[in-house]
Amino acid sequence: MSYQVLARKWRPRNFHEMVGQEHVLRALVNSLDRDRLHHAYLFTGTRGVGKTTIARILAKSLNCETAGVSSQPCGECSACREIDEGRFVDLIEVDAASRTKVEDTRELLENVQYAPTRGRYKVYLIDEVHMLSTHSFNALLKTLEEPPPHVKFLLATTDPQRLPVTILSRCLQFNLKRLPLALISEYLGRIIEHEQLEAEPAALQQLARAADGSMRDALSLLDQAIAYGGGAVREPEVRAMLGTIEQDHVVGLLRALAAGDARALLDGVAHLAEQVPDFGTVLADLLSTLQRVAVAQTLPEAVDDTLGDRQVVMELAQQLSPEDTQLFYQIGLIGRRDLPLAPDGRGGLEMVLLRMLAFRPADAGAGGEVRTTAPTGRPASVTPARPAVSEAPVDGRAGRAAASQPPPGEPAPQPEPGAAPPPAATPPRSEQDGAWPTLIDKLGLKGMVRELAANCALRDHDGDRIELVLDASVVQLRSDALEQRLRQALAQHYGRDIRLVIEAGDPHSETPAREQARREQERQVAAVEAIEGDSNVRALQETFDARIQTDSIHPID
Repeated sequence: MSYQVLARKWRPRNFHEMVGQEHVLRALVNSLDRDRLHHAYLFTGTRGVGKTTIARILAKSLNCETAGVSSQPCGECSACREIDEGRFVDLIEVDAASRTKVEDTRELLENVQYAPTRGRYKVYLIDEVHMLSTHSFNALLKTLEEPPPHVKFLLATTDPQRLPVTILSRCLQFNLKRLPLALISEYLGRIIEHEQLEAEPAALQQLARAADGSMRDALSLLDQAIAYGGGAVREPEVRAMLGTIEQDHVVGLLRALAAGDARALLDGVAHLAEQVPDFGTVLADLLSTLQRVAVAQTLPEAVDDTLGDRQVVMELAQQLSPEDTQLFYQIGLIGRRDLPLAPDGRGGLEMVLLRMLAFRPADAGAGGEVRTTAPTGRPASVTPARPAVSEAPVDGRAGRAAASQPPPGEPAPQPEPGAAPPPAATPPRSEQDGAWPTLIDKLGLKGMVRELAANCALRDHDGDRIELVLDASVVQLRSDALEQRLRQALAQHYGRDIRLVIEAGDPHSETPAREQARREQERQVAAVEAIEGDSNVRALQETFDARIQTDSIHPID
């Protein structure tokens, strides 16, 4: 007897054998058992998640000779066996990728009006339906609009966005999800046990991870691993087959990054190169670990132990700062995209890792100076793009105090004997107005609370009392809950209770929201004028009678 590959041998024969996709199976089972059948079903999802498998089981459920229309086809009658073997005359399977012409579709549908030859329903299973041409979709649409009662359409696609909305609107749509790693790994273990083979759990986890949510890919990889290992599935052999590396190597690279140790980093890459890995996969593993580290830094309890490395991930989360983690991940993503352009994989990986060190943020120096860690481990200074500007307080008192201070090196002026201290002057209104946007940034407001504050102008600030004027055009922003949150933010900022008064009206000065809108408009106008005044653009207009689409012009920083 010839060998049957695992992907075909273990293909589910009924809904109860399906792994995952419970949200789809529940709907189909209920509709079959309650005889609420639609004439067209669309199954979408990435490769190998069960689209055509579910469609074939549905075809059996519609045509089973023993159970009738039911969610539990017997699997033993001639109709069920012939559907499993792909020779049921009333199940017409079509690969749309190879039959895209309208003539093919018309030929396929010309017998739709005729009754089924053997079964209860004539079922059309069209795989990769998005590959049909526009004319083919039009031909199919006519049948979908008024289908005969004995016909069911089962459509499957990996790219539903390419289907016309007229087709989508006439189908019941089911989106199949990628299968979780743990579910795939568990299913592979059951197959190994049934096949009476030897396998290491870590090896099965590697196969499940490489499958990327596809059960069919997982079974194909398992077949390959069994052949590669001579009947046994062991982690070192699976890693060699997949071109992956041990997790310890990735952890070593991350620890070298955390320590800013360029020598240890390059030594780690050199050790990796001896194993001739896929350097793109190495970078992907490093990014995957960084993602789990970021989760551990934000929500430690959300880190699972599927790969048996939770403790290591938690340790890395302590060694790396959240800023480093995010920066390394971003640099790694860009580096993975550019890796195929590198002269060689090892050199490309080294450059990505050295870039992580070169742009790694460290503490800020004096005077607003930004400091980075160079690959040598020595701090390097970078001049900021613009000088640091001190932020004025909301009431301007600190600003007046700073202004009264003598230049460095000169003694402070002493009051005359017997002179009383001058009363605190009320800050000019312009000073108050200019400080309100700065205070909003200091408060760290988000969402609707920030919208409320940005559409207000500061009328007065006297001690513990702050008066704001809300732009009357956006009075809908006003609510007790938002005002309370703004008051709490102010109280937390000043360290004391604040009495907040907000009145709707016409602000005496420009609100931060209006100022931002004005500046954006000015930048847009300047960008349009710059394009229109460009000599090259004018030359193109004169030569080709070209026109500028001003709505496509956007200012950039």
